Amino acid sequence: ENKNNVTEFILRGLTQDKTVAKVCFSFFLVFYVAIILGNLLIIITIKTSKQLNSPMYFFLSCLSFVDISYSTVTAPKLIYDLLVEKKTISFVGCISQVFAGHFLGCTEIFLLTVMAYDRCIAICKPLHYTSTVNKHVCRWLVAASWVGGFVHSGVQALLAVQLRFCGPNEIDHYFCDVHPLLKLACNDTYVTGVIVAANSGVISVICFVVLVVSYAVILVSLRTRSSEGRLKALYTCTSHITVVILFLGPCIFIYMRPSITFSVDKVVSVFYTIITPMLNPLIYTLRNEEVKNAMKRLWSRKVKRSEK
Repeated sequence: ENKNNVTEFILRGLTQDKTVAKVCFSFFLVFYVAIILGNLLIIITIKTSKQLNSPMYFFLSCLSFVDISYSTVTAPKLIYDLLVEKKTISFVGCISQVFAGHFLGCTEIFLLTVMAYDRCIAICKPLHYTSTVNKHVCRWLVAASWVGGFVHSGVQALLAVQLRFCGPNEIDHYFCDVHPLLKLACNDTYVTGVIVAANSGVISVICFVVLVVSYAVILVSLRTRSSEGRLKALYTCTSHITVVILFLGPCIFIYMRPSITFSVDKVVSVFYTIITPMLNPLIYTLRNEEVKNAMKRLWSRKVKRSEK
């Protein structure tokens, strides 16, 4: 009874219109290249710059690495499928995509939460910052984010593997996720759907609450600062808040509900799988003078080397 009749799934993709698909292909190809180049530039700049040695930039380089990895789980397949008639993915490939997507997505949520904690300590307790958030603590926080993502994704993948599929095998999405798979399963999925919602949605909501509390504490502490210090602190935090809203907002909308799918889910998913990883380098560099100056120094060094 537990054997599957399905060995592969058919993805409906973003659109069935061939003209729209070609336009989307061009856009998403540019987006994916921008994700790779932009985040690689952030990583290289932070690794090669002696000025960018604070925990904030260490976390930012880790976030850029996760963004590259996370977008690679879905973007190449989406770009390829926009040009082909039949969009298929094997059963093993589908489960692997579920695992990798949730692993990296959850890791990113934990990293964003860690970055909020870092900003909270830096602004509220600046004298204790270097001793509280040292290199050893930073490494442990990043490692904990990866472990947390692995545990979460392991549960999701295990739930997906235990589903029984008798057909049809068409997924109304551009990548494999637990909710679309629950819709296709031929066994009772109510309990599984509740566990999925609890596992994914609760993590998103708890992290979002922690983020809100962190920034509430920051705002309260800024009341005693000068107007110049207040503006500088808010300027630093605005970039992070923007990323959190762009990434966590769609995640909560998708996962903090029972196993119900909407037609708008595909468009919403584009935000946290492609748009946010693409915008992160722009958001963090355009509003950060230290990063921009470090990039200029990196560029000038390369120009000087090429002239020799």
